[in-house]
Amino acid sequence: MTNNTYAGISEEFSKLEQSKIVLIPVPFDGTSTAQKGSDKGPEAFLNASNNMELYDIETDTEVYQQGIYLADAIEENTSPKDMVEAVHQSTKKYIKKNKFVTVFGGEHAVSIGTIRAFNEMFPSLTVLNIGAHSNLRKSHNGSSINNACALHEANQTTNLIQVGIRSISAIEKTIADPDKTYFAHEMAVDDTWMDSAIDQMTDNVFINFSLNALDISILPNTASPLPGGLLWYETLEFLKQVFAEKNVVGFDIVELCPSVKQKASDFLAAKLYYKMLSYKFMDEEVGDDYDNSYDNSKQKNNASKFNDDDEY
Repeated sequence: MTNNTYAGISEEFSKLEQSKIVLIPVPFDGTSTAQKGSDKGPEAFLNASNNMELYDIETDTEVYQQGIYLADAIEENTSPKDMVEAVHQSTKKYIKKNKFVTVFGGEHAVSIGTIRAFNEMFPSLTVLNIGAHSNLRKSHNGSSINNACALHEANQTTNLIQVGIRSISAIEKTIADPDKTYFAHEMAVDDTWMDSAIDQMTDNVFINFSLNALDISILPNTASPLPGGLLWYETLEFLKQVFAEKNVVGFDIVELCPSVKQKASDFLAAKLYYKMLSYKFMDEEVGDDYDNSYDNSKQKNNASKFNDDDEY
């Protein structure tokens, strides 16, 4: 990956010390089965970001001026377990530096490490998964570090809320919380789903956005595409409300599977990322101090929850 700064922003807004935001690319695609290519997602996203207007009309802001540090890509591919641990440690490192940490994958298994780090650092965490697939399996193909298992741990250890689900196995259906699983076919005829989902969230929310949540008419280039997904403006309406009503502590975006013949999905992913940042910081002045409010005592208390030597 050759990008020096996010979206080509100047050094003034891209140094770690001055930046409120950190972006960690994770070009990993080791366990997906439907189709390969998500490891090319971060580079395609960054290339599209280089060709995006940095003024956001809706919020009347230029969020890049808050400072966005592009971290070194995590290119650990020895094993899925090693990748998860590398993501876990890198994410936690930047949270401790008082940054708003964001991650761009990569396949969905990347999120195991991201969510683990945020759960160790923030009390009473809600994980808001916006995606097509429930990914609640305990193991798949002999391993618990797998695309299909991306949210199993979060379901055991956090307040997991899933929105936009339209693919789930019979076994996963018995594991999913029916009150906190919003199936796409039900959302289509229920005007209250946004308020209902937000009402079940705790104050601290981590957003796990799998791009297959979106309908294939607006984002076809994802590893496991399905019809019947969310459209652009309803997605933004929901995200804006979550950012307004909750303390969003960070987010990741996964499952972009770019195509050399069609770049629209890359540009949508770039715009989505920038929109989410714009919603987060729309009421903050550039010169305001940022406090991510991570709980150091919780990190110590949770140190034994996930032993680095555990088989998972």
